[in-house]
Amino acid sequence: MLTKVYGSAVVGIHGVLVTVEVNIDRGIAYHLVGLPDNAIRESGYRISAALKNSGFKFPGKKITVNMAPADLKKEGASYDLTIALGIMAASGQINSSRLKDFIIMGELSLDGSINSISGILPISLMARSKGFKGVIVPYDNGQEASLVKSLEIYPMRNLKEVIGFLSGKESVERFQINPDHTEKKDLPEDDLDFADVRGQSMVKRCMEIAAAGGHNLMLIGPPGAGKSMMANRLTTILPPMTRKEMLETTKIHSISGRIKGEKGLIRSRPFRAPHHTITKAGLVGGGFYPKPGEMSLAHNGVLFLDELPEFSRSALEVLRQPLEEGELTISRVKLKVTYPSNFMFVASMNPSPNGNFAVKGQGINSMLSMKRYLGKISGPLLDRIDMHIEVQPVPFEKLSDQSKEESSRMIRERVIKAREIQNRRFSSMERVHCNAQMNVKHIRVHCELNEESKRILKRAMQNLNLSARAYDRILKVSRSIADLEGFECISSDHLKEAIQYRNLDREGWLI
Repeated sequence: MLTKVYGSAVVGIHGVLVTVEVNIDRGIAYHLVGLPDNAIRESGYRISAALKNSGFKFPGKKITVNMAPADLKKEGASYDLTIALGIMAASGQINSSRLKDFIIMGELSLDGSINSISGILPISLMARSKGFKGVIVPYDNGQEASLVKSLEIYPMRNLKEVIGFLSGKESVERFQINPDHTEKKDLPEDDLDFADVRGQSMVKRCMEIAAAGGHNLMLIGPPGAGKSMMANRLTTILPPMTRKEMLETTKIHSISGRIKGEKGLIRSRPFRAPHHTITKAGLVGGGFYPKPGEMSLAHNGVLFLDELPEFSRSALEVLRQPLEEGELTISRVKLKVTYPSNFMFVASMNPSPNGNFAVKGQGINSMLSMKRYLGKISGPLLDRIDMHIEVQPVPFEKLSDQSKEESSRMIRERVIKAREIQNRRFSSMERVHCNAQMNVKHIRVHCELNEESKRILKRAMQNLNLSARAYDRILKVSRSIADLEGFECISSDHLKEAIQYRNLDREGWLI
C-alpha cells in the first residue's frame, strides 16, 4: 500500500515542501531514498523502537521510503515523525485520510516522545503558503509555530497523541498565543542604559546620529575609554522592530536552532559581538549544510567587532558584500543559499598596538606603529563605514560627577522621530528604509546643498585632505542630522557636524 505524508526542508530562510512516500510490499527490507543524510538513514532504528514502546508494530515487510524531490538534500532527525506516520498508514494501522491536511515534523525518542527541532517558523510559513490546514509539531515548538496566523497549530508531546488525534480518538486543542504579547511594540526593560555612561557627550551624539540614519560606525580610542560600554548600549536607542522585521529575525534564529522552549517572536534587535578569533565561515555561515553566521544572526540589529585590527584579514573582507547589499550568498557545488544580513556595523579599535595615540614631537616610531596598525583594515572596508569618532579617556571630574545623564529612552524617542521622517521619505522604495541605504541617485535628490554649504564642503575637502569616498558619506550623515533636528533641508551647521565624523580620512590625523 502506498501512502504520502508531508514534511519540509529548509533552504536558506525558506521552507520547501517534502513529500514522504511510503510503500509496503511483500518481502523483508527497508529502503530509504531521496538524498537523506546519515541522521535520516538512522531513523529506522529510532522509529522501530518508538513504535514498539508506544504499543504499535513496525511491519516486518519490504518498506520503501522516498523523500521527494529526490534532488534536494535532506538533513537531520526532524523527519522521524513524518516517516513513522507514513509507515503506520501504509501498513493499515491508522487511517491516512487526514494526513494530507498537515505538515508533520518532529524527532522521535526511543520511548515515543517527540523532541523539538529547528526551523519551525519557516516551515509553518511554507505550510500556510501551500494551503495546508495546519502543522503538527513537537510540543516545545508550539509557541514558535503559532506566530504564523491563519494556520492551525497542534503541538504534540508523543507519538500516541499524534496517532490519537489523526484517528479521531483523542481531541487535541489548537495552540493559541496571546496576540498582545507578540505584537507589543515596546522593547523589554534592559539593564543597559546610556544613563550609565559618564561624559562622552560628543561620542553619544555621534551614536545617536548613527542610530537615526542606520550608519556604520567606528570608535577609536585607548583601552578603558568606554568604547565597548557604549557599543553594547546601541540597541537600546534603536527604534522598535516592525512585525516584518521580527519575523525575519526569528526565522534566522529558528534555522540556527536558537529558539528553545517557550521563546516565541524575537522583539528585541539582536546584538552580536563575536570574538576576534572567529573564522570567515563563522561570520558568513556555512558548513556542508549551510547555516547562518554572525552577520545573518545580526540581521535587523547590530554587529559589533571589538578590536577590529585583531580580526583576520580574510574574515574582515567578507563583510564587504553584506555591508553593501544587505544580504550574503553561500555557494556549494549543488546548493546556493542566500541569507539576509542587513545590520548596523559597529567596530572599535585602539589607535596603536600599545593602545594610545601618538604624541607629536615624541618620535616617529609611534606614528609608524599607528600607521601599520591601522593598515590592517583595508580601504574598501573603511569605505563602507560612514562615521569615525575618537573616544578619549573620561577625566576624574566627569567620572565622579553625580549629575543625571540622559537615558536611552530619551535618546530613542528622538531616533524614532527621525526614522519616521525617513520612512515617509522612502515609502515608495522597497530596499531603502534609512539614510545609510541611499545610493548616489537618492543622495542627489534628498541631500541637496545650498551655495554656502557647497563652499564649506569644498573647503573641507581641500583643507582637511578628505578622500573622495568621504563625500557621499558626509552627505548621508548630514541628512540624518537634519532629520534629527526636524529640518527638511540640510543646513551648513548640519554639514559642519558631519565633517567632524570622518577622522580616518584626514591627512595628519595620526598626530
